[in-house]
Amino acid sequence: MQKLYTILFKVPELQRKILMTAMFLAIYRIGFYIPLPIVDQAKLRTWQEGLNSTAGGRIFGTVAMFGGTQIGMSTIFGLGIMPYISASIIFQLLGSVVPSLEAMMKEGESGRKKINEYTRYATVLLCAGQSAMWVNYMMSSMDVVLPQYRSLWYGIISVLIMTAGTIFLMWIGEQIDEYGIGNGISLLIMAGILAKMPQALWSLVKDATPKLTDENGKFGVVTLALLAALFVAVVVGVIAITESQRRIPTQSAKHVRGRRVYGGTRQYLPLKVNQAGVMPIIFASSLLMFPYIILKGLSSMTVGWRSSTGFTRFVASVFQNGESAFQSHGYVYTLFYIIMIYFFCYFWTAITFNPKDMSENLKDYGSFIPGYRPGRRTADYLEKVMMRITFVGAAFLSLVAVIPSIVQSQFHVEFAVASFLGGTGLLIVVSVCLDLVQKIDSHLIMRNYSGLMSKR
Repeated sequence: MQKLYTILFKVPELQRKILMTAMFLAIYRIGFYIPLPIVDQAKLRTWQEGLNSTAGGRIFGTVAMFGGTQIGMSTIFGLGIMPYISASIIFQLLGSVVPSLEAMMKEGESGRKKINEYTRYATVLLCAGQSAMWVNYMMSSMDVVLPQYRSLWYGIISVLIMTAGTIFLMWIGEQIDEYGIGNGISLLIMAGILAKMPQALWSLVKDATPKLTDENGKFGVVTLALLAALFVAVVVGVIAITESQRRIPTQSAKHVRGRRVYGGTRQYLPLKVNQAGVMPIIFASSLLMFPYIILKGLSSMTVGWRSSTGFTRFVASVFQNGESAFQSHGYVYTLFYIIMIYFFCYFWTAITFNPKDMSENLKDYGSFIPGYRPGRRTADYLEKVMMRITFVGAAFLSLVAVIPSIVQSQFHVEFAVASFLGGTGLLIVVSVCLDLVQKIDSHLIMRNYSGLMSKR
């Protein structure tokens, strides 16, 4: 309590930053309750409840979670921040293969401003395309649009509203970066994930019983205690792996100036075990969604061919996520999921981690790794170490990703509850919270206060 008092009342600048961040997050959440004028909200809610109970709904819901939104959210912020994230990922990937963008990234602040400008333009195009497809789907395949608004003019207005909403969220994220505290886009995603927690807890509480064991589909005290213990264990494990580092010892060269000797100090080069972060799970979840959609569509197109329909339905059921992930052929989906997580862990690490540049930076600053000559041998050693620790990080991400499916199949809880006991949502929330606490600590330490994570 004393530390909270210090944060809110003893450091005026930090107090303003926290209040500004809270205000922008409140605006972000209010926008999710402002519906599009063409939608019948009662019918849309009924459609959402029916979709959430299907495998396809769970898959789309998982992908929508990455953008801080929910499937079927026909509001002014219905697209969430996902188009901006997609545009940022596209330019980051292009920066490693397009020489002009790679040179622009190395220009410093001016290069970053140009790339950010291109990212904003790409975000507008993605928003227009996604909102147009969603509005067209509502008008043609769903009975949720009011009859008097089924026209091209109102469709264009809805597209403009949803596009402007995402651009406004992008602006809110930038304002949090400048005037608030923490990473604005990450905080928006975290707020969207945490907004689902009260509903998930209520669904768990309403199906609980005061008896020790489960009875008549109700969760007993033992099951609730196991779920709570699992939640704490997963959170502790995520924090431990997220903060884990492999420290490579480095030593600076000695410089003799006059009668004094400078340098020669030993330091450490920290390499994160989970270098790729949450991106491999996002890529794997998104790509595994397409086989289910394609095969499901083929099964509906080949109604006249019974054998083909049965086969495509069987293969489509293999690629659906949910309670069947650890039952019968559901193991195939889990196996593909883990393989793709490993692949994207190495892929994303190869893009974000450049051992050659790191070796050159060590050489320019007069530092070296004992036992390895500066240059190519140092780069090869750093790449070898990163390959090894990436394997551990990929194993951790795979475990976190499959925990919700294990919990759902073993405890028979709803997917909304199981998703908070592991998976991408928990990983994002913990990572963003750790980053937020570190930035608050830096503000406090700069003003000679003890940080939130300090022992004194």
